[in-house]
Amino acid sequence: MQINLNNVEHRYQKDTPFERVALREVNIDIPSGTYLAIIGHTGSGKSTLLQHLNGLLKPTKGSVQIGENTIQAGKKDKNLRAVRKKVGIVFQFPEHQLFEETVLKDICFGPMNFGIPEEEAVTLAKEAIRKVGLSEQILDKSPFDLSGGQMRRVAIAGVLAMKPEVIVLDEPTAGLDPRGRMEIMDLFYEIHKEAGISTILVTHSMEDAARYADEIVIMHQGTVYEKGSPREIFSKSDELVTLGLDVPNTVRMQLMIENQCGRKLGQICLTMDELACQIESLLEGGVSK
Repeated sequence: MQINLNNVEHRYQKDTPFERVALREVNIDIPSGTYLAIIGHTGSGKSTLLQHLNGLLKPTKGSVQIGENTIQAGKKDKNLRAVRKKVGIVFQFPEHQLFEETVLKDICFGPMNFGIPEEEAVTLAKEAIRKVGLSEQILDKSPFDLSGGQMRRVAIAGVLAMKPEVIVLDEPTAGLDPRGRMEIMDLFYEIHKEAGISTILVTHSMEDAARYADEIVIMHQGTVYEKGSPREIFSKSDELVTLGLDVPNTVRMQLMIENQCGRKLGQICLTMDELACQIESLLEGGVSK
């Protein structure tokens, strides 16, 4: 599902002495099926931006078009329910949103809240729990008897059960160890590919942005600073540093090798396999000075 943000501005506590501009002149087009990563230092507007993608926040200027629905500044929106059914948001620590007495009831809550009959919701819950790599046997358990990793997967299953056309991920691996982080990110990527849905990742992890995204948006001081492919974005390491950002470990290693050798590799490498190939070419004398 296509998403377009057109000249979006958002002001907190508008028309009060505490008014603050959080977003200004934000223009982003997200084609259907895109995996977009949004990066930027704390306070750059990332979280405010993502809350516009399903109507949790409304623009104070401009518009957000989500499929056939448009959220326009200054106008009442009658279709926010339809938008929120199509756009699922996984917040930081989603397991904190669990509240029902069984896993099954928790996963069914979202679909049934949108009018899906209980029998169909149960079918969706079973499908969703399998997608997140858990057994159906867990459905009868209390979510609070599960491990932290299982609770997070259950919370994600609750979003998937609503069959969203867009998934927005707000630092979805916060608090996880490296293995857990990779498992969850790989899970979202598999879902993205299999279902062909649009995925929007808000992250501080440059590794995740480089590994999974088709495009990256850099937010800075409430507006879009730059947009491009991961290779285009991470080829500007000096610029990123001035913005208070970092580069993936692979890129950092490449820059160190280039500095020590006094020679440039053929391209910015986003994976260790790419870097290994470029180093091999360098050793064979295939990379020019």
